Amino acid sequence: MRWALRLFGLMTALMLVVGPGRAEDHPAQIEALFQALDIAGNADVMRAEGVIYGAQIAQDLMPDADLDSWARTVSDIHDADRMRGVVEQGMREALRDTDLAPLLAFYTAPIGQRIITLELGARRAFMDEAIEADAMAAARQAAVLMDGPRAELRDQIAQMIEDSDLVELNVAGTLNANLLFLRGLVDGGASDLGEDDILGDVWAQEEATRTDTREWLMAFLMLAYAPLDKDELAEYAAMWRTPEGRDLNRALFIGFNRMYDQLSYLLARAAAEHLTSAPL
Repeated sequence: MRWALRLFGLMTALMLVVGPGRAEDHPAQIEALFQALDIAGNADVMRAEGVIYGAQIAQDLMPDADLDSWARTVSDIHDADRMRGVVEQGMREALRDTDLAPLLAFYTAPIGQRIITLELGARRAFMDEAIEADAMAAARQAAVLMDGPRAELRDQIAQMIEDSDLVELNVAGTLNANLLFLRGLVDGGASDLGEDDILGDVWAQEEATRTDTREWLMAFLMLAYAPLDKDELAEYAAMWRTPEGRDLNRALFIGFNRMYDQLSYLLARAAAEHLTSAPL
């Protein structure tokens, strides 16, 4: 379920004066960080991705469904404001004890704003299957290069992926979203799989999901970060290795996993409703 892959957050032009955070500053700082990461813009992109995925569900599971009705259902489920609220609440809880000043300093600086813009732009671009396919092919070609700028970019990104454990975190999130999708089908009466069968089906996807995730991440990040020079990318990588960067990485996965889990279950329940109500 490539729809369920998720990465970092994205952009704004907030210019703040930040210093060591005090406890009473934390609520204002977390809201400023949400703006600096452009969680709202990220939710808008993921809403668009979810609408595309919903159309795929109709094609795969409900070829005879009322497509207009299904499209309205998918759109209602992917309410961007509600999606953003779920993400922000999860992140707010996860970052409760984190000093946010270093994160705000990075993400409100020109380099942070540029990186966020590049990440969100790449995410939008990947909704075009042709662009995604080209990026995947380019990443496979870069994998065999011995030297040169593309090889250097590849190696820097590979290290970032390893430092932040992005493959395993994405695999865990994707498998859990798939688990909740299957449970939603069962709870909605469209499947009679037992819990053991569901777990077996999900775990059977683990290695394929890991391979797909690793390839997708490399292609996506190489597309996003190609405009950066090696020093800019090294500075970004160093931020993610700080204690605050690691806290942010964990918080992003907590928030977005919570959102995707809810969406997966709701989509499955809605699909089950359409399946079980279809005329014989």
